[in-house]
Amino acid sequence: MWKSHPKALPFLFLSEMWERFGYYLMIGIFTLYLKDVEAGFAMTEKEAADLYGTFIALVFLTPFIGGLIADRYLGYKKSIVIGGFLMGIGYMMMGIHSTTMLYVAMTLVILGNGFFKPNISTLLGNFYSQEQYIEKKDEGYNIFYMGINVGAFICNFFGAALQILLGWQYAFMAAGIGMFIGVIVFLLGTKHYVGFDQKKGTQEGDMPFYKIVLFILLPSVVFGIIGWLLKGVASDANTDCAIFGSDSTDAFIFACIPIIYFYGSLYFKAKEDEKRPIGALLSIFAVVILFWAVFKLNGSALTTWADRYTNREVTGTTEQVFSTLVQSKEITYEKASTELYDAKFRLQKENGEVKKTEDYPIYFRNVSKENLPQEGSKISVWVTSLSQSINPGWVIILTPLVVAFFTFLRSRKKEPSTPTKIAFGLLISALSVLVMVAAVHIGNNGTEKVSVWWLVANYGIITIGELFLSPMGLSVVSKLSPKNITALMMGGWFLSTSIGNKLSGVLASMWDTYDDKANFFWVNFGLLLFATLMMFALVKNLNTIMKEKGIN
Repeated sequence: MWKSHPKALPFLFLSEMWERFGYYLMIGIFTLYLKDVEAGFAMTEKEAADLYGTFIALVFLTPFIGGLIADRYLGYKKSIVIGGFLMGIGYMMMGIHSTTMLYVAMTLVILGNGFFKPNISTLLGNFYSQEQYIEKKDEGYNIFYMGINVGAFICNFFGAALQILLGWQYAFMAAGIGMFIGVIVFLLGTKHYVGFDQKKGTQEGDMPFYKIVLFILLPSVVFGIIGWLLKGVASDANTDCAIFGSDSTDAFIFACIPIIYFYGSLYFKAKEDEKRPIGALLSIFAVVILFWAVFKLNGSALTTWADRYTNREVTGTTEQVFSTLVQSKEITYEKASTELYDAKFRLQKENGEVKKTEDYPIYFRNVSKENLPQEGSKISVWVTSLSQSINPGWVIILTPLVVAFFTFLRSRKKEPSTPTKIAFGLLISALSVLVMVAAVHIGNNGTEKVSVWWLVANYGIITIGELFLSPMGLSVVSKLSPKNITALMMGGWFLSTSIGNKLSGVLASMWDTYDDKANFFWVNFGLLLFATLMMFALVKNLNTIMKEKGIN
């Protein structure tokens, strides 16, 4: 696999694998930690989803500035190392049970990802600008993307075991250690980066950095504060008067306005031969926002589905294996407590303190009567965070198949263009949501638990869509971006991811407002179908632009 690719690929592959090990370990337990009454912050579903959405949105917003700084001042290697260390420290601090420390840790992760994420992707693309590797670029990004998901797959098993044995803090520490390993592996490949890590500097026509601070970053902060303070019209659905559902969402949306304006200005100020490629990228960025909005529900709404609506009980040999690997825990059934339980009033906030009105597992709330255990008996269930490994597991399985499929089509000269792949990726992703609609109906709208195979099927289908879209997005940015702003445009790709992530948090925060959970998933299907239609409408023009540049 490696022989026909640049020698730097294995180092970048392993660096990204360990970086994603840390990130996805952290994100896999994040909302569970926030909602934990005993050792977490006892947040409600809406509070946890809102903070999760804001956090992952900001994580992917900072690559905009990280890419720009790397392009002009630091170069890619220094930026990647700085970002890796900041994230590692942030993960380590996240397990310290203090609201202040939690926000400090989140800030470090947000800043660190801004330096790391766009620049390792851009550095990889630089190697494929060589003539002997140009046709291998899509395949190279697919392999790189598999590295991301190897880390994302294995991390949850470590996270589950450490959380059960030692507590949340040690699980977060493991995430930090994984990040530091990633930085070390990256540095071991230094000799292979020579000649490809050159910073571009400020080019003629580029906005000076001080102007970016004064006219982009500072206005973003000001707009964010305005968004936080600005109140809409009170209603039954908007009791706190937040315009878009919560103060943090308002702040984020307003803060994005100057940044979106900046990317728009790149098009209008570009040289004539660069306008069409930049315009093509901006149109793709806009469309894929809706993909990320639905895809990133894996850490919120779909984790809730795994936790509350999926049959997680393990028995027999499976129970012994999971118990040995510390991937399961025992819970006790108490009939009286279960019958009194009402999720809406589980937590009672008085004088700023959270008091538990009932303290027993929520798991039994929708187990059918014939499947309930005897009073006082215990059952073993696999740990909820393991559901986060289903998607990356599918990526590992399917990536070689997708690469082989496109290689076969290329040999027949029938390989679709990168924009066409993205369009089909959106369509396939939309179809995956229909699996969850069916799961809701099978479980009688959550009154009975359903098999985990529904989640496995949903993730399997959306993973195919993801492989058609996400690595192809990184590839098309590398192909179409003007050379002096490649990392900046990679930051634009992650800006669209950021906005999608925040929209995902908004969607997840509305989970409890849907009495019929199928309607929640129908909304997601509608969003993806709309994005699919938009992308197919753009494909012809995008293909023309790519042919003009002599690329596929």
